[in-house]
Amino acid sequence: MTHTAIEAAGLGKRFGRRGGWALRDCSFRLPAGRVCAVVGPNGAGKSTLLAHAAGLLAPTEGSLTVLGTDPAAARERVAYVAQDKPLYPQLTVADTLRLGQELNQARWDAPVAERITYDGGGLDPKAKIRSLSGGQRTRVALALALGKRAELLLLDEPMADLDPLARHELMGVLMAEAAEHGTTVVMSSHVVAELEGSCDHLLLIGGGRVRLAGDLDDLLAAHTLLTGPAHSPDGAARDLTPHTVVEARTTGRQLTAVVRRSGPLGDDWRTAEPSLEELVLAYLRNPEAPALSLDPAKVPARTAAQEPAV
Repeated sequence: MTHTAIEAAGLGKRFGRRGGWALRDCSFRLPAGRVCAVVGPNGAGKSTLLAHAAGLLAPTEGSLTVLGTDPAAARERVAYVAQDKPLYPQLTVADTLRLGQELNQARWDAPVAERITYDGGGLDPKAKIRSLSGGQRTRVALALALGKRAELLLLDEPMADLDPLARHELMGVLMAEAAEHGTTVVMSSHVVAELEGSCDHLLLIGGGRVRLAGDLDDLLAAHTLLTGPAHSPDGAARDLTPHTVVEARTTGRQLTAVVRRSGPLGDDWRTAEPSLEELVLAYLRNPEAPALSLDPAKVPARTAAQEPAV
């Protein structure tokens, strides 16, 4: 089994000769066995990236490999759930699961697929797909994906149609399956807060480019949330040089900033590690913030002695 699930080098996608770039100069490496959150605003290129990984689109420039090979060649080892959850509307739930089994006989996990649809979802096996609600169709689509027992799961906004309770339940199923079988999960979502306890890798895309990439713990540790007076005692605005400022906001007399630190800070700053949501929002609010990509293979383990001094 390959140690790299997805690797992109200068990946770019342009639709039509005069169309804009949906992706441009994207480079990153996702190690196998991770649960990766793909986040970014609408139109950032998240769905386009997942469609490339699923082998449904060809790059305009650059390259993308999946499980060490071309995406089309890896298709049998990959399960993909698109945003619109395309299923055959005339089939019943039971027929849909049987079709999944027929197409994936060597790897099909019927107990998992049935647990998601029947035990967890309470779906009628005889119900037609066209009669199901959006959330119920999502259950069937996820059952097909997990039943395939793929090495790589690509999920484009998989929980968008689910109520909070079902979302929590299915997220738990996904995480348990990934942990038990070492499955790599790549999941796009707009609900950043619910990803924090589930994902261990982050890919933030904005304007078709990779803004942040790396293991979540390393990315959070590379940033500091600062809170302090907006002005120095002489009335001058605070200067955060030489630190890399991702975002800085002033509210009344207080300055709040997310920075990548370079050296010590003054005693009047309160510091904390940002949450995933705080980090993502800081980069989204400031599209001009310098990008950061951390290759997991090259990031040394942090020790207490290596923590920067305040």
